[in-house]
Amino acid sequence: MEIAGSSALVVGGTGGLGEATVRRLHAAGAAVVVADLADDKGKALEAELGVRYVRTDATSEEDVRTAVGEAETLGPLRISVDAHGGPASGGRLIGRDGEPLDLAGFRQTIDIYLTAVFNVMRLTAAAMARQEPVDEDGARGVIVNTASIAAYEGQIGQLPYAAAKGGVVGMTLVAARDLSPLGVRVVTIAPGTFLTPAYGQAGDRLEAYWGPQIPHPRRMGRSPEYAALVQHICENDYLNGEVIRLDGALRFPPK
Repeated sequence: MEIAGSSALVVGGTGGLGEATVRRLHAAGAAVVVADLADDKGKALEAELGVRYVRTDATSEEDVRTAVGEAETLGPLRISVDAHGGPASGGRLIGRDGEPLDLAGFRQTIDIYLTAVFNVMRLTAAAMARQEPVDEDGARGVIVNTASIAAYEGQIGQLPYAAAKGGVVGMTLVAARDLSPLGVRVVTIAPGTFLTPAYGQAGDRLEAYWGPQIPHPRRMGRSPEYAALVQHICENDYLNGEVIRLDGALRFPPK
């Protein structure tokens, strides 16, 4: 599939992984809509690159419909990348005080990290289904979601986050099968530890902690590496229904 001439929606496009993806797809010729809640960063990207920023809560049907509609004004929507984040609750299932983990926090984490992914996927897929096929195989678009290696090796205290990311992994093959008659592919990236600007001054400390634990290369991941994989997924039509770990062969220890 050709990226140039298509429109792309990047949800969470002002974050580390999302911004790198916005820049990569823009450089490849896509008309990009940045969907996020960070107005200052979104407007700065809009001014710098000429992309379109739309304030978007990924859990809101109305907001995502608006962002999708904006992307459709720029060209045929054929690429959707969801790399959004947000607060995540944590703690042991039963704390040292004997109290069970908070239900409201679990529900909020599932809403942000799983339900919102479903929301974006269903609405972007519907838009892609309206497009004309681009080749003899009937290809219409590709959806790239973001899980985490915590879906496989969630650490102590990560139960809500691991459950949500495990749900994203679990949706991947089913969604790819559901959308196959429409020519829409679905692929998930499961990153390991990535050093993004969100960590701020804690970045050096995290690099010192995680770097030695990663087999090779012995460092945390970099956002452009995630974005490079997104581009390859878009351009490789035979990648479908797969979850790709991007982690330097890291496996999370229990804690």
